[in-house]
Amino acid sequence: MKLDIETFSSRYTVRPLSERDIPAMLALCRGNRLYYQYYGDQPTPENLRADLTALPPDTTPEDKHFVGFYQDNRLIALLDLIAGYPAQDTAYIGWFILDCTLQGRGLGTAMISELLSALKPAGFRAVRLAYVQNNPQSARFWQKNGFVPSGSPVDTAPRTLQAAERRL
Repeated sequence: MKLDIETFSSRYTVRPLSERDIPAMLALCRGNRLYYQYYGDQPTPENLRADLTALPPDTTPEDKHFVGFYQDNRLIALLDLIAGYPAQDTAYIGWFILDCTLQGRGLGTAMISELLSALKPAGFRAVRLAYVQNNPQSARFWQKNGFVPSGSPVDTAPRTLQAAERRL
């Protein structure tokens, strides 16, 4: 399924991220200390570079949409979305992180709501993701946005991940 990333938000500019964006990505990530406390690894230019191209099995670079959300030319959120994974009618959120100075205001929820609204007419019937199980902030955010835990948690040391899904 073909996705137009411009439909991901009516409020923010959305564009693909590349290696030239790594300094801004790193600054945004380093500001999210609580996330990385639970995640177990710290952000580095090297692991962000790897994230830009990392793919799950049986997917192609055309399936991956690693994008940034910008407000007044400032990167405020990152999204890694894989179209057609793990099933053709499913989108997978590999990562969503919002600038920590903007959290708690409903902006992340609004962004996810718009994203889900863009995915449904594109033919997707579900969205899946996994969050760090013992991170209460992540669990609350995804559950508040209608994602329901599915399956047993998976240990991927140094973290345990909980899969979740939302039907569209």
